[in-house]
Amino acid sequence: MSDQKFDATVLDCLFRTIEGRKGGDPTQSHTAKLFAKGTAKIAQKVGEESVEAIIEAMRGDNDALVAESSDLLYHLLVLWADRGVRPSDVWAKLKEREGISGIAEKAARREAAKAAGK
Repeated sequence: MSDQKFDATVLDCLFRTIEGRKGGDPTQSHTAKLFAKGTAKIAQKVGEESVEAIIEAMRGDNDALVAESSDLLYHLLVLWADRGVRPSDVWAKLKEREGISGIAEKAARREAAKAAGK
Protein backbone atom coordinates (compact mmCIF):
# COMPACT_ATOMS: atom_id res chain seq x y z
CA MET A 1 0.00 0.00 0.00
CA SER A 2 1.06 3.57 -0.65
CA ASP A 3 2.29 5.86 2.11
CA GLN A 4 0.92 8.85 0.19
CA LYS A 5 -1.66 10.89 2.08
CA PHE A 6 -5.04 11.49 0.48
CA ASP A 7 -8.32 12.89 1.74
CA ALA A 8 -11.86 13.46 0.47
CA THR A 9 -10.64 15.97 -2.13
CA VAL A 10 -9.84 13.01 -4.40
CA LEU A 11 -13.53 12.05 -4.21
CA ASP A 12 -14.61 15.64 -4.88
CA CYS A 13 -12.37 15.72 -7.96
CA LEU A 14 -13.72 12.37 -9.18
CA PHE A 15 -17.28 13.62 -8.63
CA ARG A 16 -16.61 16.66 -10.83
CA THR A 17 -15.27 14.36 -13.56
CA ILE A 18 -18.33 12.13 -13.24
CA GLU A 19 -20.67 15.12 -13.50
CA GLY A 20 -18.83 16.18 -16.64
CA ARG A 21 -19.74 12.86 -18.25
CA LYS A 22 -23.51 13.42 -17.90
CA GLY A 23 -25.01 13.56 -21.36
CA GLY A 24 -21.75 12.35 -22.86
CA ASP A 25 -21.36 9.74 -25.56
CA PRO A 26 -22.04 6.30 -24.04
CA THR A 27 -19.79 4.69 -26.65
CA GLN A 28 -16.87 6.81 -25.44
CA SER A 29 -17.38 6.85 -21.66
CA HIS A 30 -18.31 4.13 -19.19
CA THR A 31 -19.75 6.82 -16.90
CA ALA A 32 -21.90 8.26 -19.70
CA LYS A 33 -23.09 4.71 -20.44
CA LEU A 34 -24.14 4.27 -16.80
CA PHE A 35 -26.06 7.58 -16.86
CA ALA A 36 -27.77 6.52 -20.10
CA LYS A 37 -28.91 3.26 -18.47
CA GLY A 38 -30.57 5.12 -15.61
CA THR A 39 -30.83 5.09 -11.85
CA ALA A 40 -31.85 1.43 -11.49
CA LYS A 41 -28.75 0.19 -13.33
CA ILE A 42 -26.48 2.54 -11.43
CA ALA A 43 -27.98 1.42 -8.11
CA GLN A 44 -27.55 -2.21 -9.18
CA LYS A 45 -23.85 -1.56 -9.82
CA VAL A 46 -23.50 -0.02 -6.34
CA GLY A 47 -25.01 -3.18 -4.89
CA GLU A 48 -22.76 -5.45 -6.92
CA GLU A 49 -19.64 -3.56 -5.93
CA SER A 50 -20.73 -3.60 -2.28
CA VAL A 51 -21.04 -7.38 -2.37
CA GLU A 52 -17.66 -7.72 -4.08
CA ALA A 53 -16.01 -5.55 -1.40
CA ILE A 54 -17.63 -7.65 1.33
CA ILE A 55 -16.40 -10.87 -0.30
CA GLU A 56 -12.82 -9.60 -0.48
CA ALA A 57 -12.98 -8.44 3.15
CA MET A 58 -14.17 -11.88 4.23
CA ARG A 59 -11.44 -13.54 2.14
CA GLY A 60 -8.87 -11.35 3.89
CA ASP A 61 -7.47 -10.00 0.60
CA ASN A 62 -6.75 -6.36 1.44
CA ASP A 63 -5.39 -5.49 -2.01
CA ALA A 64 -8.60 -6.80 -3.62
CA LEU A 65 -10.65 -5.01 -0.94
CA VAL A 66 -8.93 -1.73 -1.84
CA ALA A 67 -9.69 -2.30 -5.55
CA GLU A 68 -13.33 -3.21 -4.89
CA SER A 69 -13.73 -0.29 -2.49
CA SER A 70 -12.49 2.03 -5.23
CA ASP A 71 -15.09 0.57 -7.60
CA LEU A 72 -17.77 0.94 -4.93
CA LEU A 73 -16.92 4.59 -4.25
CA TYR A 74 -16.88 5.37 -7.99
CA HIS A 75 -20.31 3.81 -8.53
CA LEU A 76 -21.69 5.50 -5.40
CA LEU A 77 -20.50 8.86 -6.73
CA VAL A 78 -22.20 8.12 -10.07
CA LEU A 79 -25.41 7.36 -8.15
CA TRP A 80 -25.11 10.61 -6.20
CA ALA A 81 -24.59 12.58 -9.43
CA ASP A 82 -27.55 10.83 -11.03
CA ARG A 83 -29.81 11.72 -8.10
CA GLY A 84 -28.50 15.27 -7.63
CA VAL A 85 -26.75 14.54 -4.34
CA ARG A 86 -23.51 16.45 -3.89
CA PRO A 87 -20.55 15.11 -1.92
CA SER A 88 -20.78 18.22 0.27
CA ASP A 89 -24.30 17.08 1.28
CA VAL A 90 -22.88 13.79 2.50
CA TRP A 91 -19.85 15.42 4.15
CA ALA A 92 -22.22 17.79 5.99
CA LYS A 93 -24.34 14.88 7.22
CA LEU A 94 -21.23 13.08 8.45
CA LYS A 95 -20.04 16.26 10.19
CA GLU A 96 -23.49 16.64 11.80
CA ARG A 97 -23.15 13.12 13.21
CA GLU A 98 -19.59 13.65 14.45
CA GLY A 99 -19.29 12.98 18.14
CA ILE A 100 -22.68 11.28 18.32
CA SER A 101 -22.75 7.65 19.36
CA GLY A 102 -23.96 5.38 16.56
CA ILE A 103 -26.47 3.90 18.99
CA ALA A 104 -27.82 7.33 19.94
CA GLU A 105 -27.95 8.45 16.29
CA LYS A 106 -29.88 5.35 15.26
CA ALA A 107 -32.32 5.79 18.18
CA ALA A 108 -32.90 9.42 17.14
CA ARG A 109 -33.70 8.30 13.58
CA ARG A 110 -36.17 5.73 14.93
CA GLU A 111 -37.87 8.38 17.06
CA ALA A 112 -38.06 10.77 14.11
CA ALA A 113 -39.62 8.04 11.95
CA LYS A 114 -42.17 7.29 14.67
CA ALA A 115 -43.06 10.98 14.95
CA ALA A 116 -43.49 11.13 11.18
CA GLY A 117 -45.81 8.13 11.31
CA LYS A 118 -43.50 5.76 9.42
